[in-house]
Amino acid sequence: MSAGCSAYTGRFAPSPTGPLHAGSLVAALASWLDARAHGGRWLVRIEDVDLPRCPKGADQFMLAQLQACGLLPDEAPIWQSQRGALYAQALARLQADGWAYACACSRADIQQALAAQNALPGRHAERVYPGTCRSGLGGKTGRAWRLLSTADLAARRDLTLAWQDRRLGAQTQNLSQAVGDFVLQRADGLWAYQLAVVVDDAAQGISDIVRGQDLADNTPRQLRLQTLLGLPRPRYLHTPLVLGENGEKLSKQNGAAALDLSDPAASLRAAARHLGLHLSGATVGEVLAEGVEAWRGFMMPASPLAPGSGIALKE
Repeated sequence: MSAGCSAYTGRFAPSPTGPLHAGSLVAALASWLDARAHGGRWLVRIEDVDLPRCPKGADQFMLAQLQACGLLPDEAPIWQSQRGALYAQALARLQADGWAYACACSRADIQQALAAQNALPGRHAERVYPGTCRSGLGGKTGRAWRLLSTADLAARRDLTLAWQDRRLGAQTQNLSQAVGDFVLQRADGLWAYQLAVVVDDAAQGISDIVRGQDLADNTPRQLRLQTLLGLPRPRYLHTPLVLGENGEKLSKQNGAAALDLSDPAASLRAAARHLGLHLSGATVGEVLAEGVEAWRGFMMPASPLAPGSGIALKE
């Protein structure tokens, strides 16, 4: 399933739920610069696993936006919607090993169970699954598949994971308490992001994942799946977020406008400024070339591919 991680391979993996916006360009540029600064490869993956949320043609429009900004992948993009067989193979392994179990709970069931435990999450907080179906379905029909978030199958002790982020530094999370047993395949049959991204990162040989800080708390789930599936662990770098006027992450759901690419070089300079790079190139080519050199200037003295090394990004 894995192509290994001996050489640098990075990726930009957008969900085609609408056009790229300013926050998307920051993430795309950061991953591209990191790959080029390391002399590595840069790939694009269209994460359209949630097809009902992906308008027709949005993927091609996003690819055209990247092309206008000079961010060209080294291989043809892949689409997650075409890779279900690989995800099914991974799920079958987790089922066979006893880590995945069927869940009959609806969202209303989970909400009711959490309310009974006085454990309803706050705004934007994770809804921790209460483990209702861990011991069986009680005659109900399984709707989804979940992964046990425990350190072992027998005693089912809490599992705490630690990792080193290239910007955020040392990180830890008690996966059992912070997330709980998370979904691998949804009740509607669609594949969950966590499983799909881990399978695809391994299959594409991704060595370094550079993405927005809002995805940092996804990392422990992905690390756990990598371990259980016997896949290599990439290095991670989470970049500062672009915020909307309301102080929340700029996103399509938050009213983010599509990128204005009437002047792609200006858009790239603006994205670079958010990463702490103050570039002056007049053309796309000049901005990108200058950006690679500036990104190298942020490198720590240690080997750029050594665990924990990376870039001292400015907020």
